[in-house]
Amino acid sequence: MKEHLLRLDTLNINLGSGEMVIVNFILAFVMFGVALSIRTSTFKSVFRKPKSVIAGLVLQWFCLPAITCLLTIVLNPVITPMVALGMILVASCPGGNISNFLSSLSKGNVELSVSLTAVTTLFASIITPLNFWFWGTHYCRFASIRNDVPTLDIPFTEILSQIILILGFPIVLGLLFSHYFPNVSKKIIKTTQILSILFFIGMVLVSLTQVLSGLEQRWEVYAAILCALVIVVIHNFFALSTGFFGGKACKAPVKDCRTLAIEVGIQNSGLALALLLNPAIFSPDIWGSNGGMVIVAALWGIWHIVSGLTISYFFRRSKTA
Repeated sequence: MKEHLLRLDTLNINLGSGEMVIVNFILAFVMFGVALSIRTSTFKSVFRKPKSVIAGLVLQWFCLPAITCLLTIVLNPVITPMVALGMILVASCPGGNISNFLSSLSKGNVELSVSLTAVTTLFASIITPLNFWFWGTHYCRFASIRNDVPTLDIPFTEILSQIILILGFPIVLGLLFSHYFPNVSKKIIKTTQILSILFFIGMVLVSLTQVLSGLEQRWEVYAAILCALVIVVIHNFFALSTGFFGGKACKAPVKDCRTLAIEVGIQNSGLALALLLNPAIFSPDIWGSNGGMVIVAALWGIWHIVSGLTISYFFRRSKTA
């Protein structure tokens, strides 16, 4: 497996300035759509019953990155450093924009889902670069003992400023728009959600196309993608399990456990892609080739929709009590 993944690591995938504008616009549009669904009334239940929200934030902000770091160490003999860091970056991102829909589909606690998505997104400017720096550094220290890992400079301040730009401003605009134009917001929420998913899929496909074009032989393409997909499936399984069984450990209601599984298992991999494709952050001069990280983030964006719909269907057919 490692031999195939090394082929991905040799690829340097960065976009030009014009393409980066499009990617940032797509992510900004997605975040604007997320902000439209945020209401002050959403947080009332949070303050009345904060137990599940606190559990969700601990699971999302600490447990998932920590478990991911441990998983990369366990899988270190069969994965590459770039793949491992791609996993850690995805785990450091906030909840995905389809988690609210999946929580509703699974008969979970939608208010809890919206609250967790809102809080993790609002604080992503700080939490995402902090977690990536902290857990990425720990992995690199371990991997340098086991492998010949280059010294990696994890750009905390650059990631922070980029996230503020592509997350902070769109969220503020979305909140202001939903506050001053509540009726219009209600009418366009579904449309923005559909467009967000379509735009995101398009961004993922562009990333995968760039990866595939860099591989010469067809069997290498399929083998490398399949190996990376296996890693993503394993990682996503642990993410979903962390949310669900973490909720169980906190003795949260069944509906809340379902939501926690989805919130922790559905990550905003679009943010990870936007950061990775920006040469100002992941500079080839410092990082070398980033193909392994990009392919992990891109495959996660596709797979977590499949796994999310699957687990939602399973939850929907199960009893809530």
